Amino acid sequence: MTIKYQLGLIGYPLSHSFSKKYFGEKFKEEGISGYNYELFPIPTIEALPDLIAQHPNLLGLNITIPYKQGALPYLDTISKEAKEVGAVNTIKFVNGKLTGYNTDVYGFEISLRKLLATATTPFHQMNALVLGTGGAAKAVTYVLDKLQIKPQLVSRSQKKGQITYKDIDAACMQKHQIIVNTTPLGMSPNIDTAPDLPYEFLSDQHFLYDLTYNPKVTKFLQMGLNNNSAIMNGLEMLHLQAEKSWSIWTEEI
Repeated sequence: MTIKYQLGLIGYPLSHSFSKKYFGEKFKEEGISGYNYELFPIPTIEALPDLIAQHPNLLGLNITIPYKQGALPYLDTISKEAKEVGAVNTIKFVNGKLTGYNTDVYGFEISLRKLLATATTPFHQMNALVLGTGGAAKAVTYVLDKLQIKPQLVSRSQKKGQITYKDIDAACMQKHQIIVNTTPLGMSPNIDTAPDLPYEFLSDQHFLYDLTYNPKVTKFLQMGLNNNSAIMNGLEMLHLQAEKSWSIWTEEI
């Protein structure tokens, strides 16, 4: 098969990415020809220009940890939404120009609304703990702000506008009904790890969302189940953001 358009994923490492399999199956099931999707594990974002030079038929790239913010200086233009988020996870190549988008926002909002479908509290009265402060966390807080859910970033070290894990006590857990894990803790093969939280204060009023999808139920989510909390992993979000990326890449082709 002649490859007219090359697609791929950059990040490091990429051993557990779902993207190559997802798009490979999509091309096969939908009879799509002329496209190829590969994993490009680059050890530093500075390697991006060389990667682009080596693949002149690049149509688009997805971006994962740890380059969702680091890729910004390499782009010619950025969508309004991605600019507001401050992170990109999708690049489209048109006539040698690179445009950045953030499809995580689209995927997270739709799936979060499903998770919160049984909530009896209005969104504007809800609070959320966002575990982690990377590019994915930026997309998460953007969506929470959009839905009028008040986000609180949690990091390992004290920074302005953030709290640390040591600051989270019973009162904090009770105040924040939603907890979103944007860190890689619990992702295969490190399935015995989880964010350092006082899980004993979880209840059936809590909603736990883990952006990780492998394993299906992380230790973080299992602690939620053990305390009757509603849970969701990041697989649906990944499917949604992947399809949104595909529509961006193939628009006007």
